[in-house]
Amino acid sequence: MMAEKQLLLDVKDLKVHFSIASKSAWPWSKPANLKAVDGVNIQLYEGETLGVVGESGCGKSTFARAIIGLVESTDGEVVWLGQDLTKMQEVQRRETRKEIQMIFQDPLASLNPRMTVGDIIAEPLKTFYPKLSKEEVKSRVKEMMAKVGLLPNVINRYPHEFSGGQCQRIGIARALILRPKMIICDEPVSALDVSIQAQVVNLLKELQKELGLSLVFIAHDLSVVKHISDRVLVMYLGNAVELGESEPLFADPKHPYTRALMSAVPIPDPKLERNKHIEMLEGDLPSPISPPSGCVFRTRCPQANEECAKTKPQMKGDAIHAVSCLQVDI
Repeated sequence: MMAEKQLLLDVKDLKVHFSIASKSAWPWSKPANLKAVDGVNIQLYEGETLGVVGESGCGKSTFARAIIGLVESTDGEVVWLGQDLTKMQEVQRRETRKEIQMIFQDPLASLNPRMTVGDIIAEPLKTFYPKLSKEEVKSRVKEMMAKVGLLPNVINRYPHEFSGGQCQRIGIARALILRPKMIICDEPVSALDVSIQAQVVNLLKELQKELGLSLVFIAHDLSVVKHISDRVLVMYLGNAVELGESEPLFADPKHPYTRALMSAVPIPDPKLERNKHIEMLEGDLPSPISPPSGCVFRTRCPQANEECAKTKPQMKGDAIHAVSCLQVDI
């Protein structure tokens, strides 16, 4: 099915490393190298949703921001419709920003408190299409407000007058006003109440179907990811450990880390929830400044052996289901 669709995004061996100043008293001490993202590969097709999951500090948001260019990549390629964004001049990259937009985690903090709803949503239009008349801009803004479930009579109100869910709808309208091909959703529902989360996720699905959008959806809540995603990428300490179509990955997770994440997802049936087995991870998340040698997950993995400390695993499998683990056959 994916082979018939257009390949929009092809991320190849993307790395984002940060130089951290040493805390040593000696001025000649070398800065530490923090590996926030360390060689991740993904592909995203037209109309597809890729879910990205992993615990806090695994590099999900940094990975997303490196794709869109908010964080500078250290190495690798971000190929958008055949062109490498990392090698583009600023003028060229600016043009691609019309096609790639982002929805942020904190709905209120991502909106300018001094601007009205109408001005916030219209800002991208004024930036990229300065020749549009005021009437055209206002018409497009009202049309997009209707699509995301906002009444036109709130166009002159300010963000502080809205709830978290309404503010996120404003953020979605702002991201969609340029009619992009892809939207990166950086934990767009984590700051919202559960009932509002469902409304926002369903809204995104409806808009995706109507406008033919592709989504990169980052979240902690695996239930939400399962509901919205066609494929899922599991990240741990800046590395991709499992990647595959949503259904087979959730039905039969291969990597020990993925299995631990899946086992923590609540089951609606109280009897099944009481009797289910939860795979607990031992130890703390290692520092990305000094990650373990070989497999980065080996310090918390129940299956780790000496080989895991020496060899860094590579993705094996196919487009339906792939895993990065020396101890798993697929």
